[in-house]
Formats: sequence, structure tokens, C-alpha cells
Amino acid sequence: MYQTVHPLLEALKQRGADPAALERAAAEAEATGRSIRAVLINDNIVTEDELTAASAEANGFTFVDLSTFRIDAAATNAIPLPMVLRHRVVGLTISDHEIVVGITDPDDIVALDDVRAATGLMVRPVVVARTEMRKVIERLRREENDLADLASSLRTEETTTVSNLLASDDDAPIVRYINSLLEQAIQNRASDLHLEPTEHDLRMRYRIDGVLHEIDRVPRDVQGALVSRLKIMSNVDITERRVPQNGRITVELRQRKVDLRLATLPTVWGEKVVLRVLDTGGIDLQLRKLGFTERNHVRFSKSFNKPHGMVLVTGPTGSGKSTTLYATLAEISKPTINIITVEDPVEYRLAGINQVQVDAKAGMTFAAVLPAILRSDPDVVLIGEIRDRVTAQLAVEASLTGHLVLSTLHTNDAPSAVTRLIEMGIEPFLVGSSLDAVLAQRLARRLCDWCKEQYLPTEEELVAARWPEQELGVPHSLWKPVGCKTCSNTGYRGRMALHEVMPVTEEIERLAIKRSSAGEIHTVAIEEGMHDLRVDGLFKAMEGQTSITEVLRVAI
Repeated sequence: MYQTVHPLLEALKQRGADPAALERAAAEAEATGRSIRAVLINDNIVTEDELTAASAEANGFTFVDLSTFRIDAAATNAIPLPMVLRHRVVGLTISDHEIVVGITDPDDIVALDDVRAATGLMVRPVVVARTEMRKVIERLRREENDLADLASSLRTEETTTVSNLLASDDDAPIVRYINSLLEQAIQNRASDLHLEPTEHDLRMRYRIDGVLHEIDRVPRDVQGALVSRLKIMSNVDITERRVPQNGRITVELRQRKVDLRLATLPTVWGEKVVLRVLDTGGIDLQLRKLGFTERNHVRFSKSFNKPHGMVLVTGPTGSGKSTTLYATLAEISKPTINIITVEDPVEYRLAGINQVQVDAKAGMTFAAVLPAILRSDPDVVLIGEIRDRVTAQLAVEASLTGHLVLSTLHTNDAPSAVTRLIEMGIEPFLVGSSLDAVLAQRLARRLCDWCKEQYLPTEEELVAARWPEQELGVPHSLWKPVGCKTCSNTGYRGRMALHEVMPVTEEIERLAIKRSSAGEIHTVAIEEGMHDLRVDGLFKAMEGQTSITEVLRVAI
């Protein structure tokens, strides 16, 4: 027995355990036939974590303390719950090619093979303590049926009063239901949560990867209580139901804070509530990781690395414009420059940057705040959105007086930004001389790496897509969605940005002064090397990042 466990005892000695106590434990185990592990723990010679860590070290494995480890929900969801319960194995982190799993017995080849078959990934086991593994598995088991159980309790619960919602009773069904709803939205990577009243019930939907999915329906009787609970959490008036309201909620999930932006809208069946999830922990604010091709990254970087000028990011609502601007700020931010932003609202708090929140009730509009910002000695100014002529005029003047100005504008493509500013009342020669570059973008769903399938495209498909042979050549193969448990059988998981970058050259400046149409500007921009949204998307489809169908859905 002693010879068998010798590596374990040596590892424990190296970690500071009492050698004499270890020798006595080994002798007792050999004399009684008990497991050396049981003797060590029951006699309080070492803790379970110390024993597990030493065992992992003795056998050449890594030990992970689950009590402090931040588990990736995507890794957890990649392994079906029945397999987790059967093999006592849990996903910890996941990448494109590998999943790291916590397991108490890393020599359990059957468990590791099953995980490999289920995920299609290389499996790297790490050793975890049995007690912590039990806690994680119990939590996963609870979460699996939590929403269903809570919704059932809501259907049979008597009407909840507003006074009950003010109490800090986390066991109240309404409170538990809302908490579970928010937690699952964050874990499922939802960008928005919709609570929509209908004639007969209240519908719950998550927007995941740009597509809405219905997840539950609850009786109309609890609609008022659910909405009131969310209003209380976001500090808005629970007695006001006739006008739209806005608020903010901060929740803590597994030792990280997530902000949610609340917006209410009165409808004929009651108040609709939309919660926008602003999860900075799930966003990597690096431009190169936002889907830029090398070509577009170089073109865009030249614009914001200048000391002055105006750079615009355009696209519809929810196309990732703010994220791109924040990533741009993160790239240029340094102690030697003063960056000030004015936003409505401030979505992400960034260290080292002065951020100002618009407050229309207090008279803090974009137009009112900008002059004060320009008197605060900024080097870079970020304007959340150019909505009117006054804001546009101030942005142009700031860029012409030695400031780098970053902002967003709602247009369909990059060339339209020039004509849009002119339509707002900005003199064409000012537009041409102040505007340095325009980046237009859309978000397209990314193909699921676990189930996407390669195929040979037909000539009819390429003709229908107007495949740009001159820019991209003829594709030898493309990829299509299939659907698996990892992507909820949609074939897509996550989103990526499609871009078109238009530097404002001398020729485009001349077209602006001549008040040329967006179409004429587009033609010249293409001649000067711009890849439009569709071409950028088809290039990414050729690389297997998305499908040709998805590109044509978002960029016609």
C-alpha cells in the first residue's frame, strides 16, 4: 500500500504536510485496509483540496479550485446535463479546438471519450475536488428546471402586491423568477430580454445572436408584479404607466457585475419592458477581435491615429457601433491624451476616460454639453450619436479646431454619411474638409464551429449572390449551418461584424462639395479600393466564418 501511494505522500510533503503524520497515515491504511485518502481526510491530516491538488500533481495533472474559478457558461452548456450527471464531469473553459473539463478522476477514459464525442473537441482534463464538483453539479441541476418550476409557482400564486416587492425576501416567487430570468439571459449570451404583454398572457423572449427566441409565458395576473419588480430594481417610478421610462439595473453574477438598461413602453395590453444586457465581461474591446479583415483594419486605423478630424461609424440600431467606438478608444487611450465622451446613455465604464451622461430633463443634451467639453481641453471627443444639425455643426467645428472626433450616424452605408451630413444643413465644403473616414457595419451570425458543414457551391447560387469574382475570385468551397446542441440547433453561435471602410480622399471631398449623390460617391469609393458590406461578408463566408445566406440577409 505504501509503495502505491508513495508519489501522493511525496507530493503532500512537498506541499508542507507533516511527514510524520503522513507516515502514520500510510501505516494505518496498510494495517486496516482503508484507503489512504480516507485516512488522510478523516484524521484531519490534510484538507480535501490539499489532497486533490497533491494527487493531481503526483499524476501530472493540473488542479483547479472551483470555489474561485470563473466557469465559462459556453463550456458548461457544451456538455449535456445527463452526461455531466453520469460521469461527474463539467466544462470549465472552451475554445475553437479544445474544451477544458473538471473531473475528479482524470483517468476515467470513458468519460473523456464521451465528452470528446459530444463536443467534437479535444478534451483536456483538470482535477477538481469532489465537494466543489458536487456543488457545481447541484447548481446546474437546479438551473435546468428553475424557470419552469418558478413559472409554475407563479401560475398558482395569489396576486403579489407592490409592498411585497419592496421587501428583500429573495424567496418570494416574483423575486426568484426575475432573478432566474436575468441570470439565464446573461448565461445564454442574450443581448436583450423582452417582456411583452398580450391579450391573454405575458410573453418572455431573449434576443440571442440577433434573433428573438420565446422562452416562457406567464399569466397576465402577475404582469403588474413582474414589471413593478423590474422598475424597483432600476429605480424608476412604479406608479407611472402612461409614458415610456428608462432605468438601469446592476446585477452580480458569479463575482462579476453586469449592467442592464431598462426601457418601458405603454402598449394596449400593458407595459412592454425591454432589458438591454451590457455585459462588459463578455466583450473583448480589441479592434482586431471585432471581425476586421487585415485590409479593413489598416484602412480604419489610419483614420483614428491622426491628431484631428472626424471619424464616423454608421449602421442601424444594434449593429455594434458603440462597441466599435469603445474598442477604438481603448486602442488610442494613453496617459498623455485627454479623452472625453458624451453619451446617451453611458453603456460601458472605461478606465482613464472622462464619460458624461446626457440628461434631457436637466438640460444636458448633446448640443448643450459639447461646448463645455471643448472648454475642458480635450484631445479626443466621442459623441454618442449625431442626431441633429446643432450637434453635427459642433462636431465638425471641433474636428476643424484640432480635435479627433468620434461619433455614430444612422445611415445604410458609408457613402451615405456624406450626403446625410449635408442634408442636416452642414456646408458641403465643411463636410469634405472635416470628415476623415466613415466605417459602416452590420452584425451577421457566426457559423457554429461544432456543426458547420463544408460544401461545393453551385453556379446558380453564386450568380444569385452576385459573387464578386474580380475581388474574391471563384470560391472552391463554402460553409453552411447544420445545427447541434451547442448552437441550440440553429447552426449559428455568436455574431461577427461586416465592415466597409471609406477614407475621405480628395476625390470624395470634391464630390461632397459638388453635392454628388451617395451612389456616385459609392462608385468612386469602390474604385479607390473600398470593399462594401456584401463583399466583406462574402469574403468571410469563403473563410467559413459565416454562410452566404446570412450575408445576403444583412447586406443586400
